[in-house]
This record gives sequence, structure tokens and C-alpha cells, in this order.
Amino acid sequence: MIYCVEDDNSIRDLVIYTLQNTGFEARGFASAAEFFEAFAKQKPHLVLLDIMLPDMDGLEILRRIKSEAEGQKLPVIMLTAKSSEYDKVRGLDLGADDYIAKPFGMMELVSRVKAVLRRSINLPQSSGYVYKDLQINTAAHTVTVSGELISLTLKEFALLELLLKNEGRVLTRETLLANIWGYDFDGETRTVDVHVRTLRQKLGEEKQYIETVRGVGYRIGEAKK
Repeated sequence: MIYCVEDDNSIRDLVIYTLQNTGFEARGFASAAEFFEAFAKQKPHLVLLDIMLPDMDGLEILRRIKSEAEGQKLPVIMLTAKSSEYDKVRGLDLGADDYIAKPFGMMELVSRVKAVLRRSINLPQSSGYVYKDLQINTAAHTVTVSGELISLTLKEFALLELLLKNEGRVLTRETLLANIWGYDFDGETRTVDVHVRTLRQKLGEEKQYIETVRGVGYRIGEAKK
């Protein structure tokens, strides 16, 4: 089940129609009040969330979703007319897994939904990786820094895991996009940079572990010869 929270009737109806005709169950809501009423009765597999709503800011809805234990791992894609980096980073900081700027194509939306659902359902089951005082447990889906748990979005977790799995190797932005966002992702490599920035913020002093290799990509660990 996918929930779409969008106050524009034409956009909401088109999104629901498209999702239902591509094999998904979907419900639409015009306001935060309607959404939370349904959310209390049935938790969806993914939420498409507009930022500009009549009764509550979409970012506040996102914050409330992520404040609940059942909502922490719930994938959320922001639908927004705002294109500033600040709004995107705010959404990512609050736990959004992706964002799509309006206007967007329906096939792009379906592609992004499928990519997010694939990552959320098919989480890796290996024990994890350790680099200095940074540890990731892929089975429990947890990350600790100096023994303290930190909260990451699904994309941030996948990004950190892929870098640790390839310790010492430079991963290009294109490689990261293909492995984390999927080969059918239509976004730009700038998406990777935004997620690396939010990941570094959450790692605190350990952000230095993620090295930027100018003109190429990112690496954790000493360079492999």
C-alpha cells in the first residue's frame, strides 16, 4: 500500500491512477488530518508526501512519522515544487529517502517508487562492516559511532554500507547512483553529493572517514594499490 498526501486534486488523482495501473495499491489524501487518521489504522509500505499542504507542512508530517518507532524505517518520497538545496537537505535530515521536484513525469515517479521499495524490502543480511570506531550491522540495520547509535535513512545506510564494503576503493558518483538509486534512476549525480553531505553531518567528527576524491567520487579507508 502506498499513501499519497497531496492537496492538488488533479495531481493526486493522476498519481493514484498511475500507481494502481502499474500494479500498486494506493490511497490519496488531501490533508495531514486525513492521512494521520488512515495512518493510525493501517501503515503503508511507502509515503509520497507533498511539502505544501493546507493544514500542516509536509516536513512536519515527515518529522512526526519518523518520531514513531513504526515510522522510522518507513520509506518516504517528498513531492515538492521547491527546488532549493536547503529544502532538499531539510527533508533528508528529517529522514526522507528521496525527493521529486514538480513538475514530474508519471513514469519517473513509478521508477523512483520501485527503486525505493526494492531497497527497503531487500535489505542485505551480512553481519556488517567495521572501520575504526565506525560500525554498521546490516542484519540489524544499525550504525554506531564510538558505541553510540546514529539514525540514518535507507539511502544513507546503503551509501555508508557500500563505501565500507569497498574500503580503500574509490566509488564514482555514477557507481553509487547505479547501486543505490538503481540503473533506471533519472536524477543527477548531485543527488549523491547531497546524501554524502547529510551522512557526514550525522557521523559528526567521524565525517572525515568519507574522503572526497576530486573529480571522481568518494572513498573510505586507505587507497588500494
